[in-house]
Amino acid sequence: MSHQNQKLFRALIDVGKELAAITDLDHLLPRILEISREVFHFENAIIRLLSDDGKMLQSVASFGYSKEVVDNPILLGQGIMGKAAKFGKPYLIQNLSQADGYIPGIEAACSELAVPLIARDRVIGVFNVESQRPEAFSANDSDALSILAGQAAVAIDNAHLYRDLCRVSREKENLNHLNEKILSSVGIGLYTIDRKMQITSWNDSMVKMSGVAAEKAIGSPLLKLFPSLEQEKIADRLRRVLSSGRPENLRLLHRGLAGENRLQKRCLAPLKEKGKTIGAVVVVEDITEFEQLLAQTIQSEKLAEVGRMSAGIAHEINNPLAVISYACQLLVEEEGYTTEQSELLQRIGNEVGRLKNLTSELLSYSGNHEGLRELTDLNKTIRDVVALLSYELNKEQIQLVEDFGDLPMITIDISKFKQIFINLVLNAVQAMESGGCLRISTGCLPDNRIFVRFCDNGPGVSDALKDKIFEPFFTARKDGSGTGLGLYLCRKIIAEYKGRLTVADAPAGGSCFELNLPTSSIE
Repeated sequence: MSHQNQKLFRALIDVGKELAAITDLDHLLPRILEISREVFHFENAIIRLLSDDGKMLQSVASFGYSKEVVDNPILLGQGIMGKAAKFGKPYLIQNLSQADGYIPGIEAACSELAVPLIARDRVIGVFNVESQRPEAFSANDSDALSILAGQAAVAIDNAHLYRDLCRVSREKENLNHLNEKILSSVGIGLYTIDRKMQITSWNDSMVKMSGVAAEKAIGSPLLKLFPSLEQEKIADRLRRVLSSGRPENLRLLHRGLAGENRLQKRCLAPLKEKGKTIGAVVVVEDITEFEQLLAQTIQSEKLAEVGRMSAGIAHEINNPLAVISYACQLLVEEEGYTTEQSELLQRIGNEVGRLKNLTSELLSYSGNHEGLRELTDLNKTIRDVVALLSYELNKEQIQLVEDFGDLPMITIDISKFKQIFINLVLNAVQAMESGGCLRISTGCLPDNRIFVRFCDNGPGVSDALKDKIFEPFFTARKDGSGTGLGLYLCRKIIAEYKGRLTVADAPAGGSCFELNLPTSSIE
């Protein structure tokens, strides 16, 4: 190797070291062109990189070329540079007048040398120089420029990777910052644990709920910090979530910081990465105030229903009072008891008993006590409710059809189920407005379940509202009356018995509410 070549290659080695240290693409590209001037003494040079879709070469840095040439992209395979990029090899053209498909570059160009920029075994662009002299470049120039192009390609690729890494890092930092703001802003407690049940995150709401600062909580064993979780069976639930990878939900009575009992909902969800459970997310929601408000509203709903029934009860009371008054008048006028008087006296007793039953039903329904479960004939319970509401049914001219099947005795809280039946009957009456037909049917299902159906011929419930009507505080009444808790309470009570309350379209139009209970509730 000649002394000149040795000097050139030593310069290229130094150049490679310098380029490898530059990570800023905007600084790197002009420096590559400066080196081509310093080492090769080129009068012009242009660097074109492949577009993202790999279909064309676009100028990123140049000197000695007009703006029109620089701004004009070249398709892959087009011209000398396009071929160098397409086939990944240098192209040395000593006489451009005989070259096929030459794309004009500098003015009066005679020679051109284009070498591909190759990084990680793929072409990323082209380094190109031209001369107004014929045979201005030699094979040695091509080899040396290829070496420089290889160094430049690696440096450009590294700069691209570094830029992408910085962008991803910024996006991740912004995302982490957003996540932190979200976690600190939500009004519910949220924390995460790893598979060893060590706390890995702890939001501001958890700090307020627990009184434990995030600095103390993060990194601490959860059960060491809160040993009561073992007694509350939450620890067992967490272990189950970590092992099964399936979420769990629970409600529990939790002792708060001041020793008071707090009602909480907790959602335990697996924290996964690439399909593998690496921890768990715990969402803690304090619903104490909501439940207290709900209980107060429930009582208000009961009182509202009592008010609606007052007129009917008063009417029922007036009838036996009239009989009592009439019988008393006869007894006063007659000196001795006749057979008719004896019958009237007996009737007085019957009517007085009926009055006691009616007032007893009213007190049972409006009371705020927890009833006891007892063995009950469900058909008889429904008939008692129908008798209680007979004035309401007659006033609205509702035809009642009873289709009761043989049911086994069932152990229930009678007052709660009367509350359900009263609500369903009054809802049907309100839906039909006047002159409708209410069909109440009971029976047994093949899967050892019993059913009670309340079917009316009113306007029915649209598909869009079939789920919403069971939500708390939702009411479909046009006048806006009611609290919207009736059906929600009915479904909640039935759920306590592992039953279901659903609504469907009635065969003759209208709605059909079905109460479905499993045999596990039957004794």
